[in-house]
Formats: sequence, C-alpha cells, structure tokens
Amino acid sequence: MHSTLLADNDGKRVFALVLDDGDEAFACITSFAVDKGLTAASLTAIGAFERATIGFFDFASRSYEEIAVDTQSEVLCLIGDVAEGDDGRASIHAHVVLGLRDGSTRGGHLLKGLVRPTLEVIVTEMPGHLRRRKVAELGIALLKPM
Repeated sequence: MHSTLLADNDGKRVFALVLDDGDEAFACITSFAVDKGLTAASLTAIGAFERATIGFFDFASRSYEEIAVDTQSEVLCLIGDVAEGDDGRASIHAHVVLGLRDGSTRGGHLLKGLVRPTLEVIVTEMPGHLRRRKVAELGIALLKPM
C-alpha cells in the first residue's frame, strides 16, 4: 500500500491510498486510519478484487451472514466512514458493490477483499470527531455523533 497527502486545509486532510496486488483491503484501510489517528472521515474507492467476503446483517442472529465472492470482481463502488470505536482506535464501516464478469453485481458490508490488481482509495478527514459504540440489543456498533 502506498499513500500520499493530497490536501491539508483547516483540519481537513485528504489522502490517496493505492493498494497493491495481494493486499487485503479492509485490513490495509484500517491500519492506515489507525496510523493517522483518524476519528472522523469518509472514504470512497474503486478497483478490483481477486476474491472478497461481504456481509449481510441478520437481525435475528445479530450477526453478519458472510457471502463469499470467490471470483475476480470490479469494485464498482466502495463507500464508508471512519469513527472512533469502543477501543479508542479507528473503526471502519464500509459497503461495497462488486461487478461480476456476467454484468451482475453483489453488494454488502465489506468484510475482506483481496486486491487484484489495485484499489484506489480516497480518504477525507473532517476536523470533528465521531464515535461508534456497540448497541447491545442489536449486536452491532452504530455511529454516535458527538
């Protein structure tokens, strides 16, 4: 993964991250956000995955049902946010739409994505602070603006 700072104005930083073939997207983006101390940011990305795991939240079981996408796919749209998690570190919440060879799509919560050949990510930090806190009755962490 390579990154560069594109802008730094009035507490708002914009970064470009370029993930390389073989990088695991969710882990790389999380690591970058932790390293930069991000607590309020949005992210967008395009690129491709060799394979991915997406999730669909099942309210009955209060957990994500994993959906394996075990084929090359285009990352048509990846959007998400960064907030401070319960552990005080950057917490990523991202959704993705993947385009398959036949033109169909798969979408859901990004759990894992093995990059092939690249993923281009733009991270826009805001000067505020967001928190994500676990809601026991739901079993997931939700954004709690400060």
